[in-house]
Amino acid sequence: MTHRPFLPARLAPGLACALAACAALPAHAHVSLEWPAALAGTAYTATFQVGHGCGASPTRQVTVEIPAGVHGARPMPRPGWTVAIDRAPLATPVVHHGKPVTEDVVRITWTANTPADALDTAHYGEFVLRARLPQAPGPVYWPVRQVCAEGRHDWVQVPAPGLKAAALQAPAPVLDILPAGDAAGHSH
Repeated sequence: MTHRPFLPARLAPGLACALAACAALPAHAHVSLEWPAALAGTAYTATFQVGHGCGASPTRQVTVEIPAGVHGARPMPRPGWTVAIDRAPLATPVVHHGKPVTEDVVRITWTANTPADALDTAHYGEFVLRARLPQAPGPVYWPVRQVCAEGRHDWVQVPAPGLKAAALQAPAPVLDILPAGDAAGHSH
């Protein structure tokens, strides 16, 4: 028996087009998401790809700001790095699995334990978290701050209406949230 992941046939073309459009973009030396499109209201594994340091200086810290509407973010540990999770009260509490949630994760920071654990500028690294996406489709920007032994890159710019992220010097990684349609429901 062949097992295939569930994706409604009517959503597959839209997801394929979104992924193809992202694959057609030229390679840039900024932080990006491995999977730049996902279905609204689902659990999503965000893999932030860091392709370089600051010039010749290695990356010693990566901070991801959790966008509004994204809930329950949980980081994946990295060997040799410490993870810090910042929480804040929600403006409007939500109910998850029948329980009220009054605060949520707003920021996750990975910090190298020693200079030897830092991400060398000649190497590539991934920083991963899992979270529930908003129900509404549209772009969601994830500001990322990359601190090196010497210098930093703040990947936080969001394009103004009508502009493209390619025109920005330091664009925030963007996730295109697609309508879930009949695929919506309970997911982890």
